[in-house]
Amino acid sequence: MIKKFIRKILGVKSKPENNGSGVNGANHKPTVLSAKEHGIDPKLLSSNAIRVTQTLQENGFKAFVVGGAVRDLLLGVKPKDFDIATNATPEQVKRLFRRAFIIGRRFQIVHVMFGQDLLEVTTFRGAATEGALKDEHGRVLRDNTFGEQHEDAVRRDFTINAMYYDPASQTVLDYHGGIADIRKKTLRIIGVPEARYREDPVRMLRVVRFAAKLQFTIDAATRAPIPVMAPLINNVPSARVFDEMLKLLMSGHAMACLQQLRKEGLHHGLMPLLDVVLEQPLGEKFVTLALANTDERIQQGKTVSPGFLFASLLWHQVVEKWDAYKAAGEFSIPALHLAADDVLNTQTDSLALQRKIGSDMRDIWAMQPRFEKRVGKTPYKLLENTRLRAGYDFLLLRCASGEIEAEIGEWWTDFINGDDIERERLLTIKPKQESTGPAKKRRPRRSGPRKPDSASKVSE
Repeated sequence: MIKKFIRKILGVKSKPENNGSGVNGANHKPTVLSAKEHGIDPKLLSSNAIRVTQTLQENGFKAFVVGGAVRDLLLGVKPKDFDIATNATPEQVKRLFRRAFIIGRRFQIVHVMFGQDLLEVTTFRGAATEGALKDEHGRVLRDNTFGEQHEDAVRRDFTINAMYYDPASQTVLDYHGGIADIRKKTLRIIGVPEARYREDPVRMLRVVRFAAKLQFTIDAATRAPIPVMAPLINNVPSARVFDEMLKLLMSGHAMACLQQLRKEGLHHGLMPLLDVVLEQPLGEKFVTLALANTDERIQQGKTVSPGFLFASLLWHQVVEKWDAYKAAGEFSIPALHLAADDVLNTQTDSLALQRKIGSDMRDIWAMQPRFEKRVGKTPYKLLENTRLRAGYDFLLLRCASGEIEAEIGEWWTDFINGDDIERERLLTIKPKQESTGPAKKRRPRRSGPRKPDSASKVSE
């Protein structure tokens, strides 16, 4: 009933359900591409991925590198993660590796560890069954059905993620025209889009992430149902949505992803505050700089703190509440803590922020007023703070966006990098902001020596 209604709104003609038959009928036999045809450079493969596939194959099982790793290899990019697909059951996989752990409720997978390197090994999934546990909207809650490789290919989300690479023979198995879509730079979902989005609404977020990251065009049929089906994301556990949002924001193309989210109408309910922030000149510049900084670090292979990223995205909401508390008579520091509490309590519910990330965000925000106190022992105490670097980088973003004077960031740059003599010299410099603004009226001078200004007055 719902499906017919959606198709009527979209003007899409009715199609039969896809019961594991692939995009264009049954695809039991894949297109097999040789090394010369696909052009994958074996040097881009992880030695541990080769080790896992080889171990499984030597024990009589099929094993392939699969999904995004194959897509990246075909694009000439070294994958960050390698997933393995096999016909071995999770228990059989676990017995073959010393450090292997079965995880997952919706569908069991095995994590195989080599030092800090983690590989995800998944048993071929079988065709979706009517008996799979679903919620009232059709989202699959649990489905541990194993099957054949061609069935597993049907269960994957996009054609470009449904290819299998065998490191031993250096061949690629393509069940759904993924190679052609990669060459056309097209993102196409496997099967009937409405049914696939209903099974897992997070796929709509994945469409956005891959389109922005790969700079691919979304196939018209794949895009069409998204505006109507977007509310289904509200039924997904917040932890899963948060994980997908984190992948999106740390994809190396965060701003492009957010713009694509808004274009597809998917931002509502995820981070609605971005609409408010991006409409304010200072907020827009601050968020743009923060995301550009994140993208640059990721593209350079540097680490990025989720706490720093979300602290940046939510900062102007904190500032708004901070100003409100100060206007109500609270002192500056307690007002900031109250504002941080309000924002974190709200976002923890809607975004499932982890406690560690929330703690990092709070620390970064709490340091900001302390950077403006550049007298006495305060700067030296701040140097000892374990979160100094994150707080300092955040300060520089505030300076770059025009929120505060650039001179504050320049002073701290010199203080952090300076030696003891340079630091003592910097502490004698009167902050520029003291000389700005209208001159205060002074009382007539009295006879006798004048008392020096207090340190507290300088810090204000």
